[in-house]
Amino acid sequence: MTLEQLLEMWKTDSEIDRYKLDETSLNTPKLHSKYLEILSIAKLQRKKAEHSQKRLLKKKWLYYNGKLPKDAIEELGWEYDPFQGLKVLKGEMEYYYNSDIDIQKSEEKCEYHKVFVETATEIVTNLNWRHQTVGNIIRWRQFEAGG
Repeated sequence: MTLEQLLEMWKTDSEIDRYKLDETSLNTPKLHSKYLEILSIAKLQRKKAEHSQKRLLKKKWLYYNGKLPKDAIEELGWEYDPFQGLKVLKGEMEYYYNSDIDIQKSEEKCEYHKVFVETATEIVTNLNWRHQTVGNIIRWRQFEAGG
């Protein structure tokens, strides 16, 4: 599921029909279950992406420090000389790590998963407090009715 799909689904599920508050209350546990499942899966996917990034960073460290075997470099499809003949100082290595396309893609993937988890967490939190919203609507109606 994409973040866009999650947000689109929440647009529909977040609506509260003012005239069917009983149905809203009855449906809240179902929605909570639905989004809690999405959140749980998203957390596991985020962790998997983080572990994948750590493995990539190790390989890239070995690669940039000349410690990755030639057959591994071939298997990964990387160039044999990451510096293209340049002599690089230790202090300049961060520049190469930060501009490495594979590392950038991995970081983007981890950030995407992080945002997805944060969004799903916010949705679940909203559902946890939905009873308050329904209660507030009922109290407001009572106030408007003079009671």
